[in-house]
Amino acid sequence: MGSIASFLLIAVVAIGLFAVGIYNSLVSIRTQIKASIQEIGNQLKRQASLIPNLESATKSYLKHEKGIFKLLTDTRKSVNKASKSNSLKDIDKAIDKINTMVPKINVLVESNPQLKADTTVNKFMSELADTADKLSYARRSLIDLSQRFNQKIVVFPNNIIANIFGFKEEKGLGTPMSGSHTSVSNEETKDVKINLDN
Repeated sequence: MGSIASFLLIAVVAIGLFAVGIYNSLVSIRTQIKASIQEIGNQLKRQASLIPNLESATKSYLKHEKGIFKLLTDTRKSVNKASKSNSLKDIDKAIDKINTMVPKINVLVESNPQLKADTTVNKFMSELADTADKLSYARRSLIDLSQRFNQKIVVFPNNIIANIFGFKEEKGLGTPMSGSHTSVSNEETKDVKINLDN
C-alpha cells in the first residue's frame, strides 16, 4: 500500500513539475513578445525625433520637392501616433510609411550633389537606415515569437495547461489573409534577365 501511495505521490509531483514547466515557458515567451513590441515602440520614438531633424536639414536644399516634405510629415505623424498608441495596427502602418520614405529620400540625396555632400544629412540618413533595420529586426522577432507562442498553446499537452490558465493566441503583426502578397503571378516566376552591356 505504501509503495502505491509513493508512486502516486511521485506521479502527481512529476505532472505538477511538467505543468509548471509548460506554464513558465508560455509566460516567458509572452514576456518576450511584449518586450519585442516595446522595442518596436522604442525604435519608432527614435524615428520620430530623427524625421523632423532630417526635414529641417534638407529644407534649404529641397524647397522645390513638396512631395518629399508631405511624405516626411505624414511619416512623422504616423510614427508619433504609433508611439503613443502602441497599437500593432498603428505600428505596422508607421513601419510601412518609413519603408516607403527611406528609399525615396535616398534617391533624392543621391541625385542632389549638395545634399549628398552635407554631413548632417548623411548622418540623419544613416541613422534612419539603422533605425529602419532595427525596426525590421524587432518586427521579425515579434512574428517569430508570436508564431512560437501560438504553436505551443495548441499542441498537446500544452493546450491543456494553456486552457486552464487562459492563455490566448497572440496576434503578432496584422497581415491581410488575401491580396497580391499571398500569390505569385506568372511574371514573377520567370527568370530575371540582366544585361550588363549597357
